[in-house]
Amino acid sequence: MPVPWFLLSLALGRSPMVLPLERLVGPQDTARCSPGLSCHLWDGDVLCLPGSIVSAPGPVLVPTRLQTELVLRCYQETDCDLCVRVAIHLAVHGHWEEPKGEEKFGGAADPELEESRNAFLQAQVVLSFQAYPTARCVLLEVQVPAALVQPGQSVGSVVFDCFEAALGAEVRIWSYTQPRYQKELNLTQHLPDCKGLEVRDSIQSCWALPWLNVSADGDDVHLVLDVSEDQRFGLSLYWNQVQGPTKPWWHRNLTGPQTITLNHTDLFPCLCIQFLFQVWPLEPDSVRTSICPFREDPRAHRNLWRAARLQLLPPRGWRLDAPCSLPAEATLCWQAPGGGPCQSLVPPLPPANVTVNKALELPLLNVHPNLCVQQVSSWEKLQLQECLWVDSLGPLKDDMLLVETRDPHNNRSLCALEPSGCTPLLSRASTRAARLGEQLLQDLQSGQCLQLWDDDLRALWACPMDKYVHQRWALVWLACLLFVAVLFLLFLFRKDQVKGWLRLLKEDIRAGRKSATRGRAALLLYSAEDSGFERLVSALASALCQLPLRVAVDLWSRRELSAQGPLAWFHAQRRQTLQEGGVVVLLFSPGAVVLCREWLQDGASTPAPQGPHDAFAASLSCVLPDFLQGRAPGRYVGAYFDGLLHSDAVPALFRSVPVFSLPSQLPGFLGTLQEPGDPRPGLLRERARLVSQALQPALDQLLKAPGDPGDPEDGTRDGT
Repeated sequence: MPVPWFLLSLALGRSPMVLPLERLVGPQDTARCSPGLSCHLWDGDVLCLPGSIVSAPGPVLVPTRLQTELVLRCYQETDCDLCVRVAIHLAVHGHWEEPKGEEKFGGAADPELEESRNAFLQAQVVLSFQAYPTARCVLLEVQVPAALVQPGQSVGSVVFDCFEAALGAEVRIWSYTQPRYQKELNLTQHLPDCKGLEVRDSIQSCWALPWLNVSADGDDVHLVLDVSEDQRFGLSLYWNQVQGPTKPWWHRNLTGPQTITLNHTDLFPCLCIQFLFQVWPLEPDSVRTSICPFREDPRAHRNLWRAARLQLLPPRGWRLDAPCSLPAEATLCWQAPGGGPCQSLVPPLPPANVTVNKALELPLLNVHPNLCVQQVSSWEKLQLQECLWVDSLGPLKDDMLLVETRDPHNNRSLCALEPSGCTPLLSRASTRAARLGEQLLQDLQSGQCLQLWDDDLRALWACPMDKYVHQRWALVWLACLLFVAVLFLLFLFRKDQVKGWLRLLKEDIRAGRKSATRGRAALLLYSAEDSGFERLVSALASALCQLPLRVAVDLWSRRELSAQGPLAWFHAQRRQTLQEGGVVVLLFSPGAVVLCREWLQDGASTPAPQGPHDAFAASLSCVLPDFLQGRAPGRYVGAYFDGLLHSDAVPALFRSVPVFSLPSQLPGFLGTLQEPGDPRPGLLRERARLVSQALQPALDQLLKAPGDPGDPEDGTRDGT
């Protein structure tokens, strides 16, 4: 079942207050001015062409602030539309030319200057309005007597009635003059809808508004529309962009209740829903209402960030393409070769708000492959970085970036940008820039560095480091050639001694191989039955150590076993033993046989350890799978002690590897532990005799001990 995400209604306003609205009668647009101003509204709409900013020839009127107010434009008592009233506040921008010549000394005033001061200041003010799917521009002519105002003084306001808009829509308003003397003013406003306004009896679209329930079900988002069965309406999904026109995405003409399913990857913060429906079936006029339910949705913001694409445009431009306005900041950074973070270049390009889908210029004198543009999202601190100049300028260079700082007295200081920070040149730091400080300063003074950016107080320089890297490698190669030459001369003058050294080296290699063979690793695993059995295992391990074997047993590693745990200790020892070509020895006892059978009967469930140092119980989860999957031969050897266990008691699974009875089958057991070809048969029998002598006393003591697991009276000697 879908989980309710949040419940929205197209009749749910942003403000909990219910506001009464002023009514305007008739469809005509009007304009009125504050006292002291005169204004005129041009008939019809005009083209929205802001143009570029020009210098003011003298004092001019410019808009300084925008204010809006919601009103109703009514055609009949119960037939009204929501309308946006706009007030433009104006001020004087610029100055009159100062008097010259004799006027400064009380002479006659310039008649032309007096005439201009007695004239009117006039401005053509453009109002641009945008609300999906409509856009309008109107032109207002405003004038004020020049003698009544001073530069920088506010002169009043002009009120325009009005721009019609849909309930719940997002509207954007711009204002500027023609010609344009400053940056245009802009204002964005989210309009309320029926429940936030006292308009239910005046706006017909509020009589039959559909209810919208947005719910999430896994990766799908459902838009559930609850309307009457015979209600016909149009449903549009569009991207409501702050920068640029809105982009329609999806439209359907529908009737009655509907459920629209979207994938969660389709969600963006600017994705809005607009309803276009007829209030009366016989009337062709339709009403619109809009809502943007995903503005604060984290998934929508993540999708927007993933969809953003950065392009670096030749020669020094860049553009960020995204479906919606991106809440992010952009900055230039320096990417050194070999990885590492891109180091921000501040103050050359301070972080600024990103304008999407618009080409922007970077304040650079020259471009460089190591210069990158980096964006950081203000939503979740996500990061986007592109160094696309690499495609046209080649790979990253091992150049050193120098930052030059100048004070008002033209004193200069230089530092080199490194991962640890900006290192001053000619300093005593142990960095590459400090060691090469004098050479870098000479390169800068001789014009070998490329200037990337410059202003009155700072500059950036990229200095190549290739020649210093080549010098270092040249010294290395020279040392290698010198060493080879010395060896060659030594060989010529002492040829006989060199041959002797080579012969000794060959013998040492052979001796090393034999030593490695004699030192084969063996890991002993057993079940800790009691102290007598542990003494028997200790005696066997000590005897094997006297042979060319390196033995590992948990009895000798209790401290490591306690610190790591039995399972971790066994894993480490088993991996090391097998990697070195060694062998794992399984010593079977009645208790070990019981543990193996329990493990097999329980379906490969790991048996509980019998004690804090019992590596055998902990190792079964790794040992038995090797036998079950056929990986045991050559890596494992089995053994049991005479009088403690019969050969038939050893589980059949473990008979895929050699299983020996000790000490009666010691020659075969020791031969399996040794590498092939070593030692000779006579030597092997002698070693078996020595091991048997060391093992037999501990075995006899265990068999004679009363109550021992191997005692014949308790029936466990045979493992039954």
